[in-house]
Amino acid sequence: MNQLLSIDDLSVSDIEQLMELSSSFSEVLRRSVPKVPALRGKTVVMAFFEDSTRTRASFDLAARRLSADVATFAAGASSLSKGESIRDTVETISAMGVDALVVRHPHPGVPAAISRYTTAAVVNAGDGRHQHPTQALLDLYTLKTTIGDVAGKRVLLCGDILNSRVARSNIALFTKMGAEVLVCGPHTLLPPHSSTHMFGEPVQVVRSIDSVISSIDVAYMLRIQNERIADAALPSVREYRTMYGLTTDRAAKMASHAVIMHPGPINRGVEIDADVADSEASLITAQVAAGVSVRMAVMYQLLGPGQFHDASVDFDPDAVSNPGQRTPDGDSSAADQPLPDPSATLNLTEPTAPTPVQETAS
Repeated sequence: MNQLLSIDDLSVSDIEQLMELSSSFSEVLRRSVPKVPALRGKTVVMAFFEDSTRTRASFDLAARRLSADVATFAAGASSLSKGESIRDTVETISAMGVDALVVRHPHPGVPAAISRYTTAAVVNAGDGRHQHPTQALLDLYTLKTTIGDVAGKRVLLCGDILNSRVARSNIALFTKMGAEVLVCGPHTLLPPHSSTHMFGEPVQVVRSIDSVISSIDVAYMLRIQNERIADAALPSVREYRTMYGLTTDRAAKMASHAVIMHPGPINRGVEIDADVADSEASLITAQVAAGVSVRMAVMYQLLGPGQFHDASVDFDPDAVSNPGQRTPDGDSSAADQPLPDPSATLNLTEPTAPTPVQETAS
């Protein structure tokens, strides 16, 4: 598989392997020089057709930490503004010899369409209301490194479920990994569902956050967009906070071990109070930090020696830093000489100007 478009693309073993890889890359990121040559010679294009801060910066850093070359595609400054189709644009970029496209688009299905026009690996970085698979993966990794296995845990997703690709991806991932998922939000912001299923996944729909706040292990709050209030999906910000916001009083009723998550950006004082977002129970900053190592793992699986569905491939950060292979007699052939350790060769100091040459008469 050379694409990641949806959580549905991943088996449980794929997900577990990505979690293990993410842990290895987290160790790499704690080094004095957090970089390995795993994707040296590969080129990754960031094709973002809508604004993004966290996701774009996270993917960019992840590719660079793997030593890949990174190019940025600016939709507003491209031939798309002249009427060129996405297909022609993608085929043009692909013809330049790129290895991967990280795609974000406001319309569902565009990353999947792009994958049909290129042989490069395609990663969905968010497409409309559809999916945001790497966000769900980093959320899972954040939970595994803080509260442990999510199997049997009660996870509440609260807010704009209808328009949230994060909600759709997390419901699919958390249920696949054995968590009990609860969903809460205004009736106008819930998708069509039965009493026991949503998006085809088993969930429990609750009408009041207060009825479950003391029994959950994770409170995952979703951002409310201003346009939802403008189009009358919600009466007012104040009413939303009163009914569904994670206020200081509600947070005080949570179990002592329970944690709080949010995909960002946060509307403080709307879906979550400021002091709650900054509390010790909050994992919001940890989610952002996890994004780099998880996206490194995804790109390593798509472009590096590791491949999905191959459980025999293990990542050794020391071997990647020094990947030379020894012959049976203990000598290294010229073709297998180790690559230099980047921690020993990378110079982060700004170069100084050369000293002028002084001419003297003989």
